[in-house]
Amino acid sequence: MSAAALRIALVGNPNCGKTALFNQLTGGRQKVANYAGVTIERKEGRFTTPSGRVLQILDLPGTYSFDANSPDEQITRDVLEGNYPGEAAPDLIVCVADATNLRLHLRFVLEVKRLGRPVVLALNMMDAARRRDIVIDVPELQRRLGIPVVETIAVKRGGAAALVERVDGEMPVAASAAAGDASSRADLHSVDLHRQVRDMLAATVTMPRQTAVTDDALDRWALHPVFGLLILGIVMFLVFQAVYAAGKPMTDLIGDGFGWLGDHAAASLPVGPIKSLVVDGLFGGLGTVIGFLPEILVLFFFILLLEESGYLPRAAFLLDRMMMSVGLTGRSFIPLLSSFACAIPGIMGTRSIQDPRDRLATILVAPLMTCSARLPVYALLIGAFIPMHHVFGIFNLQGLVLFALYAAGILGAMAVGWVIKRIHRDKSEHALLMELPSYRMPKPRDIAIGLWERCSIFLKRLTGVILALTIIMWAISTFPSPPTGATGPAIDYSIAGYMGHYLQYIFAPLGFNWQISLSLIPAFAARETAVAALATVYAVGGDSNTVGLAHALAANFSVASALSLMVWFAFAPQCMSTLAVIRRETNSWRNVVISFSYMFVVAYIASLLTYQIARLFA
Repeated sequence: MSAAALRIALVGNPNCGKTALFNQLTGGRQKVANYAGVTIERKEGRFTTPSGRVLQILDLPGTYSFDANSPDEQITRDVLEGNYPGEAAPDLIVCVADATNLRLHLRFVLEVKRLGRPVVLALNMMDAARRRDIVIDVPELQRRLGIPVVETIAVKRGGAAALVERVDGEMPVAASAAAGDASSRADLHSVDLHRQVRDMLAATVTMPRQTAVTDDALDRWALHPVFGLLILGIVMFLVFQAVYAAGKPMTDLIGDGFGWLGDHAAASLPVGPIKSLVVDGLFGGLGTVIGFLPEILVLFFFILLLEESGYLPRAAFLLDRMMMSVGLTGRSFIPLLSSFACAIPGIMGTRSIQDPRDRLATILVAPLMTCSARLPVYALLIGAFIPMHHVFGIFNLQGLVLFALYAAGILGAMAVGWVIKRIHRDKSEHALLMELPSYRMPKPRDIAIGLWERCSIFLKRLTGVILALTIIMWAISTFPSPPTGATGPAIDYSIAGYMGHYLQYIFAPLGFNWQISLSLIPAFAARETAVAALATVYAVGGDSNTVGLAHALAANFSVASALSLMVWFAFAPQCMSTLAVIRRETNSWRNVVISFSYMFVVAYIASLLTYQIARLFA
């Protein structure tokens, strides 16, 4: 980093548009990591002003107050105060506030001001404020706060120009009203801050109504106890239909491409281990996994769409009563929804749940949500065994099966939550208090950045742990060579062959052959690797090529076994990374053992019942 770089921290309440502002300033010049010693995500980016000044911008976790109730809020407070180990205090704090809801956001601005550091207030969403006829006397607000105030529209190109101009100009001085250290600030109570906010609003803001007319009209339907749940069910159903309708054609195209490359590699390379590694291991294993990236991105696209539109907090509010009945809470909804992408950020997201019992219950059920790593397995099996029929002439049968698998995870989570509630009874109140942001049109730029982040994470896993496991699987499937006079397939005499046949004694009641049983081992490191493992094992065994894995499965596997395997992955113990995060977040190996054990038992019983029942109708 250049010595002249100015270190800027973006802070604000959740839903203030802070991340959209960060995306506009930094664009693709971002890096995502974790804070030292914790699993909380941090985002940094760089921006060069028109004068050539380099800015290093840090997007801090959203927080409502320095009276921290969660690890995210503690991180934000400690970084701003300069007390976080290994993290220098920022040169400038940009406090982002929603101009349509200053009643809530100004309180935190006053807390930030009392730090005594240079501060700029960015009044964001000014376009929405004007549409609602909200008038803000910016010069008067700036005079009363004693800090610079600029208007921004984070979702509009050039909407941060005033902020960039202010930062590029004279450096803001420390707020004079912020005398005293952290201990003296603690003596000023919240009542004083609320009074200051009321006085400022009365003098600077004219607001015809507290909520937008459009929000009220939409919420009459979206938050209705009956129609709201119906709308939510339809939305989620259509999302999973879209995964197959939009994602599968691209998956097939990628599969054909890797098949073509594999055929050319096979024709160009001499017979030997190198050819087997490239054709069977890399193209057969790794190429099969990357083919499912489009379906994963389609799922993430709709999750980001719902998040950016402001609908997700309403879904959490809507489901609060239902989730309370099974021992969870409405605050569990967003962490659980995040777990559809990956259980790790979902488990980390439980930090917003203040009650310890509710938080532990959410952590234990989060792995039951169908993460994106399971999607390649589902897509492979559904494509191989479920015909592309249409139900009622509209719905894709394959999409219906995928929706049923996701629903199975949700119902399983509710059942486990209900059991936890009965084991650990709690009669205390768990009221849900949360802000419902205004509805807004998702911006293509923010959606694109979110998709790029998920694509990058997937490709890093693909070229990291999945590549390593694929090569290992190829090696143990190839060596040692069969003994002289061997009559069976060569792979039966390899390390993989011996391991798979031993494991089959455990999983045969579920309808799993030795190849499937073997694939469960690398799947514990990364779910997607099960597909790569199957592709490699069948390719080395001469039963498949890069485009024929589905045909190989259909030839060696019954429909009952396929359904059993789908159910296994719906409930099976999560990957080792998820268990490591459970250990880190709960500081307990006991909870890790409980999570792994109950999921293994549930998966085994559910798969056993599925296989035995399906055999009756096969």
